[in-house]
Amino acid sequence: MSTTENPTSHESDNTPESFEDPGLPYHRPRRADVDPKAEKKAERQVAALFGVSIVGTVVAIGSYMALDMTDEIDSIRFVNMAIGIGIFLAMIGIGFGAIHWAKTLMRDHEMVEERHELRSSEEGRAGAIQNLKDGAEDSGISGVKRRPVLVGTGVFAMLLAPLAILWPQIGNMGADWNTSNFGHTMWRKGMRLTRDPDGTPIKASDVTIGSAFHVIPEGLNELEHHKIEEKAKAVVLLLRLDPRDLKIPEGREDWSFDGIVAYSKICTHVGCPVALYEQQTHHLLCPCHQSTFDVSDGAKVVFGPAKRPLPQLPIAIDDEGYIIAQSDFHEPIGPSYWTRLSDTSDGLHADETEGSSH
Repeated sequence: MSTTENPTSHESDNTPESFEDPGLPYHRPRRADVDPKAEKKAERQVAALFGVSIVGTVVAIGSYMALDMTDEIDSIRFVNMAIGIGIFLAMIGIGFGAIHWAKTLMRDHEMVEERHELRSSEEGRAGAIQNLKDGAEDSGISGVKRRPVLVGTGVFAMLLAPLAILWPQIGNMGADWNTSNFGHTMWRKGMRLTRDPDGTPIKASDVTIGSAFHVIPEGLNELEHHKIEEKAKAVVLLLRLDPRDLKIPEGREDWSFDGIVAYSKICTHVGCPVALYEQQTHHLLCPCHQSTFDVSDGAKVVFGPAKRPLPQLPIAIDDEGYIIAQSDFHEPIGPSYWTRLSDTSDGLHADETEGSSH
């Protein structure tokens, strides 16, 4: 029987027992390493980048304090864009400045460290400390070649940059801690339900079984002040189910019409818009944290972190066939981490108390 020579074993016979250490490649010095003018130029460039960061912080804070944000979408967009540009410059200035500093002014020699046991030797530990000192000296933080301009602008930029984010956030805190405002919306007795965003009134005949309408109060688009705030509280989802599928809670027998129901669109978990409707299961899904509400059973929570049902808006039909509100919501809308009222004797019927605050 013939045998075939194994090429793999043949090639392994020619493998050398050891390899020669190729060493480190030739170190090519940078311009800043050999030309003092280039070094100074690089230093000025880094300082300029830190200056960009400082300017960005000033722009962000100045935009927040000086620009007047109205209820108009264009105004909100412009102010947020100005603050965002300032924050962008504040952060990117520090980032690019630090990178340019390291690339042009700090040492770029190849460094080799032999593998050793987990705990370094005393010589290695001493060497690490020395490397830190050498790094501080290379960067100009300390030592003979100190760079006070870079250190000063860099430290100042890093101390100032967080204000670009913190100032607007802290400035918006505590503006209005009156949580009772969430107990009142624009809805009033006789106010028509209209389509979002055009404000077209909705007739009961427009709402077919299985359909869902995003709804705003009549007159919302004509508001001159606090339009965004009022919309955020008053948005509603209008749906129509087969009346046989509805489980009407006690005391709400006249809150719907022929299977048409209206619920607050604001999730009772943390206030995200509940806008995903599963027609077959009659479930409303919040896309933020997956809280799920059963519209056929009083919008009770069937899954997720929400702790209470969506508030229901009592509705009726006027003489022209349009869907109208019977009153405001009978409970506060929105997240459940504020103190909630358990009955309707607290003035939530805004149509009965015209002078109530919004």
